[in-house]
Amino acid sequence: MTPVTRQEVLGLYRKIFRIAKKWQSASGQIEETIKEKEYIINEAQTLFRKNKNVTDPKLIKQCIEECEARIEIGLHYNIPYPRPIHLPPMGLAHKQGRMLRHQEKLRKISKPIYLKSHDEVS
Repeated sequence: MTPVTRQEVLGLYRKIFRIAKKWQSASGQIEETIKEKEYIINEAQTLFRKNKNVTDPKLIKQCIEECEARIEIGLHYNIPYPRPIHLPPMGLAHKQGRMLRHQEKLRKISKPIYLKSHDEVS
């Protein structure tokens, strides 16, 4: 990892903790705010620890982009949790066969960047 990339990653890590420190839930309830702050901190720690040994520059760039996207979406909607994706249900495909595999492949491709690591951790 280059020194510039390292500084960028550490800056994002600090930014997340600053956001968590100032976080206020949309409902305004103290219990909800505390729960959301803990979620932000735990999610950041889990994902940064999981990716600490990543050395591929493309993968590092992808992780940084995902982090920035999740920060922006969380601040914009005032929701710390990843936003769900809205894809049509797989009701048209048979339970097995080529159509099911094709729909599963399309779902995987259409998944937004901010949800790539969420499924791996959760």
